[in-house]
Amino acid sequence: MTRPRKRGTSVAVIDIGSNSVRLVVYEEMARSLISIFNEKTLCGLGREVQSTGLLAPDAVAKALTSLRRFRALCRIMKIGRVHAIATAACRDASNGPEFIAKAEQICRVKIEILSGPREAHLSALGVVSGIHKPDGIVGDLGGGSLELIDISGHRVRRGVTLPLGTLALQDLSDKSLKRAERIVGTHLAGVPLLRGGAGRAFYAVGGTWRALARIHIIQSGYPLGVMHGYSIPATEALDFARRLRRLAAADMLANIGAVAEARRPLLTYAALVLEHIISTARPKSIVFSTFGVREGLLYDRLPAPERAKDGLIAAAQQLNMLLSRSARHAQELIGWTDRFMHVVKLRETEEDRRLRHAACLLSDIGWRVHPDHRGEQTLHLITNGNFGSIDHQGRAFVALSVFFRYAGLSEENQPPEIVQQMLPPAMLERARLLGAAFRVAHLTSAARPGVLPATHFRTQGRNLMLVFEHQLVDLVADRVGGRFKQLARLVGRTGSIVLR
Repeated sequence: MTRPRKRGTSVAVIDIGSNSVRLVVYEEMARSLISIFNEKTLCGLGREVQSTGLLAPDAVAKALTSLRRFRALCRIMKIGRVHAIATAACRDASNGPEFIAKAEQICRVKIEILSGPREAHLSALGVVSGIHKPDGIVGDLGGGSLELIDISGHRVRRGVTLPLGTLALQDLSDKSLKRAERIVGTHLAGVPLLRGGAGRAFYAVGGTWRALARIHIIQSGYPLGVMHGYSIPATEALDFARRLRRLAAADMLANIGAVAEARRPLLTYAALVLEHIISTARPKSIVFSTFGVREGLLYDRLPAPERAKDGLIAAAQQLNMLLSRSARHAQELIGWTDRFMHVVKLRETEEDRRLRHAACLLSDIGWRVHPDHRGEQTLHLITNGNFGSIDHQGRAFVALSVFFRYAGLSEENQPPEIVQQMLPPAMLERARLLGAAFRVAHLTSAARPGVLPATHFRTQGRNLMLVFEHQLVDLVADRVGGRFKQLARLVGRTGSIVLR
């Protein structure tokens, strides 16, 4: 049973970019945004702006047609609030105001033409909303411009805008890669904030950089298809960008099926910009973010207490509300595992704790699946979940913890080796331990609230005891005792059930 969506609570963003025009509809304004519809048209509005100063007529016609469809979609979907923004092509073209006037008539909302600094700021806020405690430089590569901005946690500094978008570069260089390389080198050499990127992350935002990530994921055989949070060591990313440029020079990019045909000619320019950024800023890693201007726009409109929430925990709470048998039980499970970790004196970092809490919230989301497939289905759902504020290693940890809760710890029911290899041995063992704890808790309580708070942990020497209050005496059984003994063995203890 899913929670019904309240009429008029959804929010949409129409994003008129230099390359694509997109409509994204979100279920509601919340810390963790859930997109319920997403459509784009590659119009190429910024294709000729640098050379002619104008939006191309055919691109304008295509964009206006898409906007009519988007407006109709918003009407039939009964969207509560529509926001509309436009970026570099519309602010730079001399016929931009004329196009925006027509677009506003169609969309029936005011379109905010983002200035360069405003676009950079919203891109940074998008990364803040989707990456847990980010620290580095955000680079949002669009069709018309590149925005660069330094972020650390929730602190966002002033950004810069450069005419290095993929369509702009293609236009300025007259499709000459040598000329494009000189243009990129000249512009990036004069950006002081890049000097602060050494040893930190570079957060790559934008559709063409996401296309690069998709190619790298496929070519490397990486086990997850999720681009958000996908991270590559900077040295590896530099080699990949150079290799991509060599393939382009040999005209070997034309048949990359993973990338839309209209975007393929732009891959080389995206790789060129990334190569120069890595060489100039010397970051430690390249982290791809699917959270950008649109998410930053909505995040900026949230009340301060909502913005301050942990994005991962907010997303896990939403899924808990939608899919678990009892949302309150999951919250009680957090307290129960808190007590377990304290009693057995297992040290946790802040990150370990938040991942454990997220796993507790997601530990019952597979109950509707056939029992034989709950482990594999929840593993897939969590590793590929549409949420942020968690890196890929964290996804694997949470997913494996819930997998072990459903599939057990026997050799016959092991998760795919390629997913296990995403975790260091100590983290994998902690996922097994948490899964074993979930197996005790869910068997004891049948996932109903009010039971776990009446059980307690106690130690006596090397013996770990699970104490049941007197009103729960009838819940004690050999199966519960067997699972608890298995859990105790994982922390080097003997285990026993005690009635109080």
